[in-house]
Amino acid sequence: MRAVFLSTAALSLVLAACSQPAQKTPDAAKAESRVLAGVDLDQPVRALGTEPFWAVEITPQGLTYSGVDRPEQKAANPGPTLQGNLVSWTTKTEAGADLAVTLTATDCSDGMSDRTYPLTAKVEIGGQTLTGCAAAVAAIERAGESGRVE
Repeated sequence: MRAVFLSTAALSLVLAACSQPAQKTPDAAKAESRVLAGVDLDQPVRALGTEPFWAVEITPQGLTYSGVDRPEQKAANPGPTLQGNLVSWTTKTEAGADLAVTLTATDCSDGMSDRTYPLTAKVEIGGQTLTGCAAAVAAIERAGESGRVE
Protein backbone atom coordinates (compact mmCIF):
# COMPACT_ATOMS: atom_id res chain seq x y z
CA MET A 1 0.00 0.00 0.00
CA ARG A 2 2.84 2.39 0.85
CA ALA A 3 4.50 1.76 -2.56
CA VAL A 4 1.24 2.55 -4.35
CA PHE A 5 0.87 5.75 -2.34
CA LEU A 6 4.46 6.87 -3.19
CA SER A 7 3.96 6.04 -6.88
CA THR A 8 0.70 7.99 -6.95
CA ALA A 9 2.32 10.93 -5.15
CA ALA A 10 5.30 10.90 -7.53
CA LEU A 11 3.00 10.73 -10.55
CA SER A 12 0.94 13.63 -9.19
CA LEU A 13 4.08 15.75 -8.81
CA VAL A 14 5.23 14.96 -12.36
CA LEU A 15 1.80 15.82 -13.80
CA ALA A 16 1.61 19.04 -11.79
CA ALA A 17 5.06 20.07 -13.02
CA CYS A 18 4.08 19.36 -16.62
CA SER A 19 0.86 21.35 -16.39
CA GLN A 20 2.49 24.52 -15.03
CA PRO A 21 3.42 27.15 -17.64
CA ALA A 22 7.15 27.70 -17.94
CA GLN A 23 8.20 30.76 -15.98
CA LYS A 24 11.13 32.82 -17.26
CA THR A 25 13.56 33.77 -14.58
CA PRO A 26 15.04 37.27 -14.73
CA ASP A 27 18.36 35.70 -15.74
CA ALA A 28 16.71 33.78 -18.60
CA ALA A 29 14.92 36.90 -19.84
CA LYS A 30 18.17 38.86 -19.70
CA ALA A 31 19.96 36.08 -21.61
CA GLU A 32 17.54 36.65 -24.53
CA SER A 33 19.15 39.73 -26.00
CA ARG A 34 17.10 42.13 -28.06
CA VAL A 35 18.77 42.73 -31.42
CA LEU A 36 17.74 44.89 -34.37
CA ALA A 37 19.81 45.02 -37.59
CA GLY A 38 22.71 43.41 -35.71
CA VAL A 39 22.61 46.03 -32.91
CA ASP A 40 22.29 44.65 -29.36
CA LEU A 41 19.68 46.93 -27.80
CA ASP A 42 20.74 45.91 -24.28
CA GLN A 43 24.09 47.64 -24.87
CA PRO A 44 24.61 51.41 -25.24
CA VAL A 45 23.16 52.77 -28.50
CA ARG A 46 23.58 56.26 -29.93
CA ALA A 47 21.17 58.04 -32.25
CA LEU A 48 22.57 61.16 -33.90
CA GLY A 49 21.76 63.75 -36.49
CA THR A 50 22.96 66.89 -38.19
CA GLU A 51 21.46 70.27 -38.97
CA PRO A 52 20.94 70.80 -36.13
CA PHE A 53 23.53 68.55 -34.45
CA TRP A 54 21.90 66.37 -31.80
CA ALA A 55 22.36 62.98 -30.15
CA VAL A 56 20.49 60.62 -27.85
CA GLU A 57 22.53 58.14 -25.86
CA ILE A 58 20.48 55.09 -24.83
CA THR A 59 21.87 52.98 -22.00
CA PRO A 60 20.20 50.54 -19.62
CA GLN A 61 20.32 53.32 -17.00
CA GLY A 62 18.61 56.00 -19.09
CA LEU A 63 18.34 58.18 -22.18
CA THR A 64 20.34 61.38 -22.55
CA TYR A 65 19.43 63.93 -25.20
CA SER A 66 21.98 66.58 -26.14
CA GLY A 67 22.37 69.11 -28.92
CA VAL A 68 24.28 72.18 -29.97
CA ASP A 69 22.92 75.21 -28.12
CA ARG A 70 20.37 73.01 -26.30
CA PRO A 71 20.31 71.94 -22.68
CA GLU A 72 21.08 68.29 -22.02
CA GLN A 73 17.99 66.36 -20.91
CA LYS A 74 17.96 63.02 -19.12
CA ALA A 75 15.17 60.47 -18.84
CA ALA A 76 14.63 57.06 -17.29
CA ASN A 77 14.89 54.09 -19.66
CA PRO A 78 11.49 52.38 -19.69
CA GLY A 79 12.92 49.59 -21.86
CA PRO A 80 12.54 49.18 -25.58
CA THR A 81 9.39 48.08 -27.40
CA LEU A 82 10.48 45.89 -30.31
CA GLN A 83 7.98 45.37 -33.16
CA GLY A 84 9.16 43.83 -36.41
CA ASN A 85 11.87 46.01 -37.93
CA LEU A 86 11.59 48.87 -35.45
CA VAL A 87 12.16 49.57 -31.80
CA SER A 88 10.97 52.50 -29.70
CA TRP A 89 11.38 54.10 -26.30
CA THR A 90 8.79 56.52 -24.94
CA THR A 91 9.50 58.45 -21.75
CA LYS A 92 9.57 61.90 -20.14
CA THR A 93 12.73 63.87 -19.41
CA GLU A 94 13.52 65.16 -15.94
CA ALA A 95 12.49 68.59 -17.27
CA GLY A 96 9.04 67.18 -18.15
CA ALA A 97 9.43 67.05 -21.94
CA ASP A 98 8.02 64.06 -23.84
CA LEU A 99 10.81 62.04 -25.45
CA ALA A 100 10.19 59.33 -28.05
CA VAL A 101 12.99 57.54 -29.90
CA THR A 102 12.19 55.21 -32.80
CA LEU A 103 14.88 53.21 -34.59
CA THR A 104 14.17 51.40 -37.85
CA ALA A 105 16.27 48.61 -39.35
CA THR A 106 17.18 50.47 -42.54
CA ASP A 107 20.62 51.70 -43.60
CA CYS A 108 21.21 55.38 -42.98
CA SER A 109 23.73 58.06 -43.97
CA ASP A 110 24.22 61.01 -41.65
CA GLY A 111 24.79 63.36 -44.60
CA MET A 112 28.08 64.68 -43.20
CA SER A 113 30.40 61.68 -43.30
CA ASP A 114 30.74 58.72 -45.61
CA ARG A 115 29.49 56.38 -42.90
CA THR A 116 26.58 53.98 -43.32
CA TYR A 117 24.70 53.20 -40.11
CA PRO A 118 22.52 50.09 -39.62
CA LEU A 119 19.58 52.02 -38.15
CA THR A 120 17.54 55.09 -39.09
CA ALA A 121 16.49 57.25 -36.13
CA LYS A 122 13.53 59.52 -35.41
CA VAL A 123 13.50 61.49 -32.17
CA GLU A 124 10.55 63.51 -30.93
CA ILE A 125 11.29 65.81 -28.03
CA GLY A 126 9.28 68.72 -26.74
CA GLY A 127 7.22 69.07 -29.92
CA GLN A 128 10.25 68.88 -32.24
CA THR A 129 10.96 65.97 -34.62
CA LEU A 130 14.57 65.14 -35.51
CA THR A 131 15.81 62.52 -37.95
CA GLY A 132 19.17 60.82 -38.17
CA CYS A 133 20.99 57.53 -37.82
CA ALA A 134 21.89 55.11 -35.03
CA ALA A 135 24.24 52.29 -34.10
CA ALA A 136 25.88 50.70 -31.09
CA VAL A 137 28.13 53.20 -29.28
CA ALA A 138 31.06 50.75 -29.46
CA ALA A 139 30.62 50.41 -33.25
CA ILE A 140 30.50 54.20 -33.72
CA GLU A 141 33.63 54.68 -31.61
CA ARG A 142 35.68 52.14 -33.59
CA ALA A 143 34.39 53.20 -37.04
CA GLY A 144 36.39 55.40 -39.34
CA GLU A 145 35.05 58.44 -41.15
CA SER A 146 33.77 56.28 -43.98
CA GLY A 147 32.32 52.84 -44.51
CA ARG A 148 29.83 50.76 -42.64
CA VAL A 149 29.39 51.24 -38.87
CA GLU A 150 29.36 47.68 -37.51
